[in-house]
Amino acid sequence: MNKMSWPYTAGAFPTICRTEGLYLYDDANRAILDAAGGAVVTNVGHGRQRVANALGRAAETTSYVVPPFVTPSRQALVDTLAADWLSPTLTRAHFTSGGTEANEAAMKLALQYQQGIGEVQRTKLIGRSISYHGTTLATAAISGHPSRKRGLEQALPSYLSVPAPYPLRAPIGVNSVSLGQYYVDQMRDVILAEGPRTIAGFIAEPITGSSGGAIVPPDDYWPKVRALCDEFGLILILDEVMTGFGRTGTTFGYQHWPIEPDILVSGKGLAGGYAPLGGVFTNERVGAVIQESGFQVMFNTFGAHPAACAAAVEVLNILKEEGLVAEAAQKGAYLHAQLHAAFDEHPHVAEVRGRGLLAAIEVVADRSDLTQFDPELGMTSAIVNEGLERGVFYYAGGTGVVRDVVCLGPAFIVTTDQIDEMVSTLVASVDAAIAKLP
Repeated sequence: MNKMSWPYTAGAFPTICRTEGLYLYDDANRAILDAAGGAVVTNVGHGRQRVANALGRAAETTSYVVPPFVTPSRQALVDTLAADWLSPTLTRAHFTSGGTEANEAAMKLALQYQQGIGEVQRTKLIGRSISYHGTTLATAAISGHPSRKRGLEQALPSYLSVPAPYPLRAPIGVNSVSLGQYYVDQMRDVILAEGPRTIAGFIAEPITGSSGGAIVPPDDYWPKVRALCDEFGLILILDEVMTGFGRTGTTFGYQHWPIEPDILVSGKGLAGGYAPLGGVFTNERVGAVIQESGFQVMFNTFGAHPAACAAAVEVLNILKEEGLVAEAAQKGAYLHAQLHAAFDEHPHVAEVRGRGLLAAIEVVADRSDLTQFDPELGMTSAIVNEGLERGVFYYAGGTGVVRDVVCLGPAFIVTTDQIDEMVSTLVASVDAAIAKLP
């Protein structure tokens, strides 16, 4: 009989048998502190009984209902989002099985909108040089993530790309007062070169997630991008799969700036890791045009799964009842203060960055000139493995070009003592990985 193996990293990671709070427990019942919230997913913590109960009730009563039908949990999710979470400008909702599907749906909505208003020549979409939007051919293609395109390059569709803000390594210098304008000008040049009336929309993360390692753009960047999209008629898609629902200390990451998206994409934090679920939300301008044009917004078979929607309602209610978005801001401030204290003078850490409970460090061979380690050394994996040996899990970031980035994204119920352990263990893990270099 053939033996089937788990496909990802056989033998490299432990077998996890249960989870509780901030901890993962392996098959030897060893506790591992989850400093990453998995893939920066967990927000209310592991093992919430009320979420499990909601999943169970939904599975008993409406195990599967095709997405066009309404169920109590679907309606409850829409009502909860409208009442407590979404901007009043976002009036239409579409639910998927996760972030990849949600981003692809958002891309299609931008294209359908332009077709609906008669701009039939607008068939192009713009992504950014450092980004990650998913695993399908389309979302992988528009992502600025070379390592996740390997072996696919010849088959991927073509999308436009503009430079993502990366202040640490900006060509005009990290402290330039015109840094935000520099990146906006790069985007303007691409739009003009291609022809503004050929471009349907622009997709980007408000704060770059794990692909860049929690890169925060200059303060003037997003207002100017919003104005640029308005000037040229582009639909602005904000990918908040990682940054949404409190992760950065605000309800959504874009709210650090005075802007509104045309399409908002969510995932991870929507159901807090308890169920696969993504959400796409549009303003009335986009939604009404698509509806009136008679275009189909096709559902995914397991999109808006009743049990997933029920889990999301409970997660969102817990976030609200326990004030966990404010906790993410407060605990995030503490996390960043501790990371800065530990690494601001470290010879092999170029930068601590992020917002709220999304943080990262970038490890370098030489802090003075930002020289990177040889990619063959696998520094990010080495640091993550050192952390695991010490009982703490961190999330590997980077794109292959951007590399040696280690991310933290713990659940919002994290304590200051747990943050202290995360930071001290990260220092030890960085030092140990570097000490073992040949």
